[in-house]
Amino acid sequence: MGSRYTVRVVMAGGEAANERIRTAISRELALVDRLFSGWTEASEISRLNAHASTAPFRVSPETLAVLELGRRASELSGGAFDVTVAPLVEAWGFGPSGSPRAVPAADVLVAQRARVGYRLLRLDAGVPSVTKARPDVACDVSAIAGGWAADRIAGALAALGYRDLLVDVGGEVSARGRRADGGRWRVAVEWPDQARERTLVLELEDAAVATSGAYRKAWSDAQGRRLSHILDPRTGRPIAHDLASVTVVDRDGAWADTLATALLVLGPQDGLRLAARERMAARFVERQKDGRFAEWSTPAFLGMLAATPGPSAGTSPP
Repeated sequence: MGSRYTVRVVMAGGEAANERIRTAISRELALVDRLFSGWTEASEISRLNAHASTAPFRVSPETLAVLELGRRASELSGGAFDVTVAPLVEAWGFGPSGSPRAVPAADVLVAQRARVGYRLLRLDAGVPSVTKARPDVACDVSAIAGGWAADRIAGALAALGYRDLLVDVGGEVSARGRRADGGRWRVAVEWPDQARERTLVLELEDAAVATSGAYRKAWSDAQGRRLSHILDPRTGRPIAHDLASVTVVDRDGAWADTLATALLVLGPQDGLRLAARERMAARFVERQKDGRFAEWSTPAFLGMLAATPGPSAGTSPP
């Protein structure tokens, strides 16, 4: 998936046990690539995108479940999250084709926006299959896949008997059980300007954390306007507000990953309102006019903060 991963396991055993763990990790990561990679034509999501037809397209139960998770987030956020955003991602130069980053022409943007909308997909769990309302609908599940992969690896290792572990896939972290010393897993949350004194540390047990950020891949257009790689499917354009990052903690890593992006797109007011209404564990960091950052956290998120600093893994936006 063009990213890195780290897995920490509390275990006893020699090289044979290590090899079993490595094999399980490799198997799950290969599955994620085989299903969800937008960078290979052979993946299931790429073949769905290439299926230029309104006839049903058979998919694996895993792909259907991820698309269903995306649909759930779309409905919850009023379309701020949308897996059919792929044409816009490509138009703005962030897609797998490697086209240059540029502001699309008005007519191009109108044409690509017409292909975007979660209601353009019909999901059938009975087959399972996906049916497009128009043949040129294309999906991008990269905002779900990292958290999904972390959970899959954690589940695979738990099935082998390893129930105390920490999995980090591209900055999306799944914590199971506890550390070897009996304490909860400690996960650091990156501050947008990477100031170490502002880094928060969470204490997690049987929970996952994901961060979505708009500050790492930003670029400037010809007029000097700062443009984010985070696109709003409702407008077809990069987010226009000053929310820099959102971190979400949930028992489900894929859902935490999805919600972090949805809340970031919604922005500081609507995102915080949704997080409060749904009682999410979420933290919002906003860029102020003077260049500094301000933050707000929900009560559930504050309840997970470590009382004292110490060694930790980290979560950061992909």
